[in-house]
Amino acid sequence: MTNISPEEEEIRKKYIFDSMAPRRQKHILKKGYKEWDPFIKPKDPIDMRTDASKRTTQTLVSEFLHTRSAESYTNEYGRGAFELCLGIINKDEKHKGMFEFACWYGELLKREGKLE
Repeated sequence: MTNISPEEEEIRKKYIFDSMAPRRQKHILKKGYKEWDPFIKPKDPIDMRTDASKRTTQTLVSEFLHTRSAESYTNEYGRGAFELCLGIINKDEKHKGMFEFACWYGELLKREGKLE
């Protein structure tokens, strides 16, 4: 906020807090009222869902599936690709592990001559 004194900001913060449902107030108090900032601007979801190449998850999955013949994959296959893509872009540890394992396993099979 611009040109607002700390006292005025605290008054606004208390007003917002007092306007909330008791259940939400309890949640904020549990995490800490002093740390709570009701004035934080939300992150742009478009920024959160693009990779280093600025492609969206939908674009990446679409490009990936176009490298496959339509008969060779199912809807479940596509959903799996999308889930993994979304997890990697959002830097989810579970999906990062799945991705790194798949890369490692592919290299292992290549080294052993079991993957063309």
